[in-house]
Amino acid sequence: MAKLVSKTYGDALFELAVESGHVDGMLEEARGIQQILQTGDELSKLMNHPKIVKEEKIEILEQIFKGRACDEIIGLMRMLVSKGHYGEMESVFTYFIEQVKEYKNIGTAYVSAPMPLSDSQKGQIRQRLLETTKYVEFEMHYSVDESLIGGMVIRIGDRVVDSSVKHKLQSLTRELSKIQLKVGECAP
Repeated sequence: MAKLVSKTYGDALFELAVESGHVDGMLEEARGIQQILQTGDELSKLMNHPKIVKEEKIEILEQIFKGRACDEIIGLMRMLVSKGHYGEMESVFTYFIEQVKEYKNIGTAYVSAPMPLSDSQKGQIRQRLLETTKYVEFEMHYSVDESLIGGMVIRIGDRVVDSSVKHKLQSLTRELSKIQLKVGECAP
């Protein structure tokens, strides 16, 4: 249900942004609101409190975001609260942001390496991804995973390129265990 809510409302907001020609502005506002939703524990407590009626919750949102977000986004937030979907608001904005990034050919890459990468290495990775994908820009996220031993793992959407030593060792182990089984099966 939550996925349906985020897709339905996220698509509606995306279509509105494209039709109105305010894709970039709405993207920045959505990112800001998403950050507030992720870190605003007080707001979450207020919006989920059972004794505060929907009308008061809508009024709270309007007071917080009026003048900081466009009327379309505030209208969407108002609608989500009135329909009882405040809990899915963050996922709606996440879906919207992903739709805009696809529309603008902006990829998101998650790169894991066994040690911190230098700026030069990061630049080379970014350039290689731009050359080998349809994207014209990338949001890069780097992390260190010492268990990889060497190489790296790059994830873009549902695609994963794993050139880590850890992965190669696991593959080699699987191949060796298959060989040992075959040898054991042939013995008298």
